[in-house]
Amino acid sequence: MTKLSYAKALNRALADELARDPAVCVFGEDVGAGLSGLTPGLQARFGAHRVVDTPLSEQAFTSMALGAALAGLRPVVEFQIPSLLFLVFEQIANQAHKTSLMTGGQSAAPVTYVVPGSGSRDGWAGQHSDHPYSLFAHVGVKTLLPATPADAYGLLVSAIRDPDPVVLFAPAGALGVREDVTTELVPVPIGSARIHRPGEDVTVVAAGHLVYDALAVAEELASEISVEVLDPRTVYPFDWAALSASIARTGRLVVVDDSNRMCGLGAEVIAAVVERGTPLRTAPRRVTRPDGAVLPFALGLDRALQPSREQLRQAVRAAM
Repeated sequence: MTKLSYAKALNRALADELARDPAVCVFGEDVGAGLSGLTPGLQARFGAHRVVDTPLSEQAFTSMALGAALAGLRPVVEFQIPSLLFLVFEQIANQAHKTSLMTGGQSAAPVTYVVPGSGSRDGWAGQHSDHPYSLFAHVGVKTLLPATPADAYGLLVSAIRDPDPVVLFAPAGALGVREDVTTELVPVPIGSARIHRPGEDVTVVAAGHLVYDALAVAEELASEISVEVLDPRTVYPFDWAALSASIARTGRLVVVDDSNRMCGLGAEVIAAVVERGTPLRTAPRRVTRPDGAVLPFALGLDRALQPSREQLRQAVRAAM
């Protein structure tokens, strides 16, 4: 049995893919030093020509990665701060994402964008605490949000091998998680959800670090409510079949979502369930950040704007 941390799982996945495929390379600031936990030891092992320290210009090296992908490479781009994705949204959503579509499949842009530490960190304030996975799902970019070390490994491997651009969000709240790994680490199919805990009374959809909050609440309520915890793992494409099967068992739905309420994952999941006519015994509930939330520096205020276990407990009870 091996105890594997979330950050080490990402590092191992990237190392395995660099060793397996000479087309894989890495671009980012301080990747040689491995400051974010994604790339420690990789530049020494694979060379500075494949693990490339870039200047402090996200727009430049994100564009460079697209050019490298069009030339036949499989770049992995690391962003140290999630808000930097707003700077390069044009390169990802308007260029890399549309390349295959606008060339009839004649060109491909297999770029993987990784944010090791997305979402709130202790006192990082408004411009460092975003968690914009819903934004990339909205425009149709493959968007991954693994909760566990094994899933982080498997989804990063699948992302690197995928022919399309993929954004992988590694939540700050999950980076410290360690997992007992008893089997071989393998790729996780993109678009495949996971049931972490079966239940009979209510389905709770939770992604990323919120899976652990959902599991804790499910355990607390076990004597009164049987909670099923479904982790989509992939925000887009979403595993609607798995969700429908879960709701068929429980008849109730709660979504806990670490994005802003307006146009977030929680809104989409509930809208899709209602639109598809999936039978529900009670009105669905969602727990999110508030509309237009910008997390402040003060840690107490930061936490007050994020989905909490107490809010989730109330939502689960209300769904009953």
